[in-house]
Amino acid sequence: MSFCEDCVKQVVHDGTPRGTIQTIGGITTYVALPSGDYDKTKAVLFLTDIFGLTLVNNKADAFADNGYATYVPEYLNGDAFPADGDFSKLGEWFANHTAVQTRPPLDAVINKLKEEGITSFGATGYCFGGRYVFDLSFENIIKASVVAHPSLLQVPGDLNDYVEKSKAPLLICAAEEDGQYPVESQKIGDTIFAALGDNYKRAYFPGTSHGFAVRGDLSNPQVKAGNEGALKEAVSWFKKHL
Repeated sequence: MSFCEDCVKQVVHDGTPRGTIQTIGGITTYVALPSGDYDKTKAVLFLTDIFGLTLVNNKADAFADNGYATYVPEYLNGDAFPADGDFSKLGEWFANHTAVQTRPPLDAVINKLKEEGITSFGATGYCFGGRYVFDLSFENIIKASVVAHPSLLQVPGDLNDYVEKSKAPLLICAAEEDGQYPVESQKIGDTIFAALGDNYKRAYFPGTSHGFAVRGDLSNPQVKAGNEGALKEAVSWFKKHL
């Protein structure tokens, strides 16, 4: 497994999260709810990168502002990668945050939300979280899939599996410079996902690099446009498919 240094780069964004921290299914979860009336049978799962809830950027208020109850499970078991973490330590961190350790907390939140009446899930995953959007899609737990600069995907294996197993329409928000999902892999994806027809879209953002949708430098006009564009694309995708 290989990683890129962009996996640990971050720029903290301004703003104060408006949601609340709750315990759902025994798991710490950031919850952002719309201010007005909304469909309480639908929810968006916001699946974070390796910085988890420790990074203010990873709060999901924007999706709540667009009408979706949004949940950010703390599936890193209280052990997010440090904000000042050393790239050389990333492999060691990942070894302790495989699906064996991190998928059960996610499932616990989903199962509890189902008990509370949510029947339709969308998921938006960033970097590390993009892997879980694919996994949830393979099992058809979610109805609509969004990933931004996904990590840990096997190309072409996971892409072929998506076409064969998933019923969820897929949006990929892709960066120009991305060691995890480079342009070459993106083009392979376009070919494979063509079988999905209108249930697939790749939104490409030039001048961006891995991580732009949640922790890019917003003082850079292209990164800012990509950050805002990825959110707009994701919301539009959910409005169409969730």
